[in-house]
Amino acid sequence: MLLSNLGSLLTLISAASAAQLTQVQGYGAGRAQMWIYVPDKVVPNPPLVVAIHSCQSSAQSYFTNSKIPWKQGSDAKGYITLWPSSPNSGTCWDVSSKSSLTHNGGGDSNAIANMITYAIQKYNVNATRVYVTGGSSGAMMSNVLAATYPSLMSAVSLYSGVPANCFVSSSNQVAAWNNDCSGGRSQKTPAQWAQDVFNMYPGYTGARPKMQIWHGSADGTLSPNNYQETIDQWTGVFNVSATVPTREVKDTPERGYTTRDFGEMVQGIWAQGVGHSVPSHLSVSEAWFGL
Repeated sequence: MLLSNLGSLLTLISAASAAQLTQVQGYGAGRAQMWIYVPDKVVPNPPLVVAIHSCQSSAQSYFTNSKIPWKQGSDAKGYITLWPSSPNSGTCWDVSSKSSLTHNGGGDSNAIANMITYAIQKYNVNATRVYVTGGSSGAMMSNVLAATYPSLMSAVSLYSGVPANCFVSSSNQVAAWNNDCSGGRSQKTPAQWAQDVFNMYPGYTGARPKMQIWHGSADGTLSPNNYQETIDQWTGVFNVSATVPTREVKDTPERGYTTRDFGEMVQGIWAQGVGHSVPSHLSVSEAWFGL
């Protein structure tokens, strides 16, 4: 009887943990790796969240990072999560070369777009409910994806990034560092930043994802100036004021944070005293996505 009960218990434990992060081969063109997490209980026609890692990380380490809560969200709500893994030295994403800063240019952004398209077809994902999030280099790529493949996603929630095209390399280097951008010295008007977005996918006139932008005031890696520059970029795209929010709530979502809405499509969340790694706020990002 004891052995029988033990066997039943082990079976239950195995069943409870059946879902695991799995690499997907043959998703389409691209050097980056595709990893997918399909929870044990998936809702019909599930949403998809694309979680993009930072430098010095990978899909596997980002997935197991206790501060990155998207696996827990997936298990709780039944949506699928996609975890791209960078092919570049240092594992930063290429947000500097023309190939990645151009629609269908063949760079890292194109690879992730191919992963999304594959996931929609393979896992019966709801194509109208694809969302993108990331931190640091992953946040930069989130902005680039929103500019180069806007029709593939409905909303973005990015943590500690820079505007799309801010890290552009004058010599067209792949995954190059840009001191002017990281140091907050790349400053443009909202119209100029918006034009950068338009130039990354010339002729596109369709829908664009709504943008949620998080940044810490004490960020020593990517200057806090990049918060306002990113706000400027997307308010420029949506043609709303970058200086007069339509709503401002202090100490939200927690003490020291200020949430500002700029119309319905752009939201900025300023974290006073917080450094480069702004903690992921699962419930707030999920709410922005409509999950």
